[in-house]
Amino acid sequence: MPNIFSTQWGLLGLIILFLSGCTINRDIMFRTGDDFDFSPLEEMESSGYRIAPNDMLRFQLFSNKGQRLNQVTAGGSNGSGNQQMNQQMNQQMNGQGGMSYLVKPDGLIELPELGNIRLEGLTIEEAEELLEEAYASFYIEPFVILRVQNNRVYIFPGESGRASVVTLANMNTTLLEVLATTGGLGGRANASKVKLIRRSASGNEVYKMDLSTIDGLDAANVVVQAYDVIYVEPLPQLVREATESLTPIASLISTLTFFYAFIVNPN
Repeated sequence: MPNIFSTQWGLLGLIILFLSGCTINRDIMFRTGDDFDFSPLEEMESSGYRIAPNDMLRFQLFSNKGQRLNQVTAGGSNGSGNQQMNQQMNQQMNGQGGMSYLVKPDGLIELPELGNIRLEGLTIEEAEELLEEAYASFYIEPFVILRVQNNRVYIFPGESGRASVVTLANMNTTLLEVLATTGGLGGRANASKVKLIRRSASGNEVYKMDLSTIDGLDAANVVVQAYDVIYVEPLPQLVREATESLTPIASLISTLTFFYAFIVNPN
């Protein structure tokens, strides 16, 4: 009976249980190997965000290169009847800061009078110029203002339970501003291992940053773009995680020891 449990098989079983239940470093995401080819920070694209499907665009249209915009915002009411009609038109079309339109999955957006027009892949400036040319058939020297309303970035600050989605209030938001908005780095954050993952036409570009020293300030001031992922790698809590992993094994050993002792010495 004392040989009912083979020592070798018992040790093998415990090792398998430990490896299957181990939680050390399991919360680290977006791992990259030692030989991973990071994109150079100095070559980070700064051409501006390009409109993509499912973007929600705030659209405003004015005539005479925005002259009526100035008059409306100033509250001016002098001028001919034609000017007053233009002001009323502008107020109706641009009330409450303009109207919102969705870029459809096929890259087209349906706008008043124009119908469907493709804006996918254009920067905001390029799209505004394209729409001004298109509306020139309807208005004298049209002036267009576009804003993307649902631009956002995803931030993982290096601590469980603190990930968040940050809506970009303006087009020049920096990485430092995003981190400040979310309360800074987490208590477990490794500031020397910050990754910015950006979608591009050729795939995901991954940039590595070290924000643990003052030299990292230049990297922290990079302008983020819509749908960037900012991931700060957490420091592993080896003692706590090892304890959590070993606790069920220790409990199992204790149980097996009890049964073994009971079998060997039933009295």
